[in-house]
Amino acid sequence: MTFTLLKRQIAALVCGAAMMSQAVAQDLFSPRLYVNDRVITEFEVLQRAEFLKVLRAPGNPEEEALKALIEDRLRQSEAERLGVSFSDAELLEGMEEFASRANLTAEALIAELAKIDIPAETFRDFVAAGIVWRKAVRARFVGQVPVSENDIDRALEASTRSRALRVLVSELVIPAPEGEEEAALALADQLSQSVSGAGAFAAAARKYSKSPTAGNGGRLDWMPLSNLPAAIGGSVLALGPGEVSDPIVVPGAVVLFLLNDVAVDTSAEPIAVTVEWADFLIADDDAEVARLRAEVNTCDGLYGQANGLPEDRLTVSTQPAGEVPSDVGLELARLDPGETSVALTRSGFRRFLMLCGRVESKDEPISRDAVREAVINQKLEGMAGGYLEELRARAIIREP
Repeated sequence: MTFTLLKRQIAALVCGAAMMSQAVAQDLFSPRLYVNDRVITEFEVLQRAEFLKVLRAPGNPEEEALKALIEDRLRQSEAERLGVSFSDAELLEGMEEFASRANLTAEALIAELAKIDIPAETFRDFVAAGIVWRKAVRARFVGQVPVSENDIDRALEASTRSRALRVLVSELVIPAPEGEEEAALALADQLSQSVSGAGAFAAAARKYSKSPTAGNGGRLDWMPLSNLPAAIGGSVLALGPGEVSDPIVVPGAVVLFLLNDVAVDTSAEPIAVTVEWADFLIADDDAEVARLRAEVNTCDGLYGQANGLPEDRLTVSTQPAGEVPSDVGLELARLDPGETSVALTRSGFRRFLMLCGRVESKDEPISRDAVREAVINQKLEGMAGGYLEELRARAIIREP
């Protein structure tokens, strides 16, 4: 499998820019950089940069795209050296898993990317690089990762304990619209380093936060830790009382949290939380929001409101709380069934989010083999960074 499917990329380029001159097209496919014996073209850099913009990744898109493509080439070369490959089924599974984070299928995400002239290959190559690297790291280190029974016991205890926690947190939400991501992240970094304690955080939230909680100093009500998306819950749990988190990037915003308190219920059993939620794209108009809130108080009521509109205007999803996209998950964590949030937008629409229901159930008995595998993966992830740096140090990276 080649990393760059050149013929398809040329076809996509011709369809997306029919008036482009032949000379310009040739410049696009000229080498931008060589990584050992592998080429990175100008076209790949531009397409990856556009893809990173869609993901709202922090940093300068072109610089981050070039860095990511260099790493992809290093990963691919090492995978080939180790004889590592992957199947079409594994690639499709990886694409579906990635697309599900935006509540889309892989096919639907590809269609959305095509609307802004990002070819499917850019998405496929992005996912493929991650798959082959995980397999390469496993091939290189799996026999060198000791996992004791104590490691498994600690992992089981951490899983059980975290789900028995309730947290009292404050939030500070800095909008990061397209083109302003770096400024938002810089402000969040500055606040994360300079703000200390509940009083200072509340003052900063009143000044900078655009969340509905800003007027209350960002303070949220007590909530089960399991209501929060996994990445956010993990960041919160790592804090001590009065400490401020590092910036957490979610689509369209950068968020800071301050931990006020933690309540431990030692009698609680581990639970799995599943949420059902509706996402209704409506006009970005306060009067329309007020009308809907006055007329609709259940998710079923939204179907009548969406009657006659395109099918994609209303979606109702049921997912484990940890798998809900982080920006949506943060909004849903604040809600009770029937309550709504309109803090998010998409493609010029206001997203009218309603929590239909939240179901808590006891987990199935946890397999020690599954926990062992998770601990191995965690340790391998820690080794992967150093492994990549070794490959970079040995590589010959040069301009044409």
